[in-house]
Amino acid sequence: MPILELEDTILYYSVKGTGIPLVFIHPPLLTSANFMYQLEGLSQTFKVITFDIRGHGRSGYSEEAITYPLIVEDIIKILEHLDIEKAFIGGYSTGGSIVLEYLLTKPNRALGGIIISGMSEVRDFYLKERISFAVKLAEKKRVPFLNLAITWGNADKSRAFLHLFKESSRGEVKNIQQYYRYSLRYNCTRMLPKIDLPVLLVYGTKDKSFHRYARLLHKKIPHNQLVFLENEKHQLPTKAALKLNDVIHQFVTHQSNGLKLDEET
Repeated sequence: MPILELEDTILYYSVKGTGIPLVFIHPPLLTSANFMYQLEGLSQTFKVITFDIRGHGRSGYSEEAITYPLIVEDIIKILEHLDIEKAFIGGYSTGGSIVLEYLLTKPNRALGGIIISGMSEVRDFYLKERISFAVKLAEKKRVPFLNLAITWGNADKSRAFLHLFKESSRGEVKNIQQYYRYSLRYNCTRMLPKIDLPVLLVYGTKDKSFHRYARLLHKKIPHNQLVFLENEKHQLPTKAALKLNDVIHQFVTHQSNGLKLDEET
């Protein structure tokens, strides 16, 4: 089991494949297991790197509160450990917000961004309530119930559910709460025009509550490609893995060949 030992904790990570490096960032409570299909499929062409955020999955508890800048610094440490100068940074849901933080603060360590069902801020009532409810469940020690609901919602089949549930059950409640809380107050929308790297935006056509975020990012980020996957909902890494992997493959290949981004597909 590959482990990176830091001064105050340990980070679990996986690396598979060779070529252009791609890093994937998971949302609160879930783990790197949520990218099992990306690790398997995209590693046939690229070097795919996944990791468990502090206090999640197999990574250690963090005495320091979980924030997006802290997660960005941990990604840099993983890349340095692997002797990788730059990578495409991808994230799912709130993991997409961390991608934006990374591109804004560490642009010299990135090749571009991949945002999957993500956002630059939590601005609508429905999403705010969902995240706030998750925080309350965690406070009431109802994390197993929360874990069951989230992993079941992200699983495409029973075997995947068992794997996702087992890995996320290892998490530390306090760190999971911190991740959720930080996502509620994070807002980098005004900074988006400063991103000077290519960004892929991928959303499901049935994930209607997130379309406002898709359009917002598409409008504000200077160099981006917005792709809507037909008849798909929010949980693209697991429930639309083949479609998502194909779009990511095309994007990374085009960028490595120096081709211009399409506006929208």
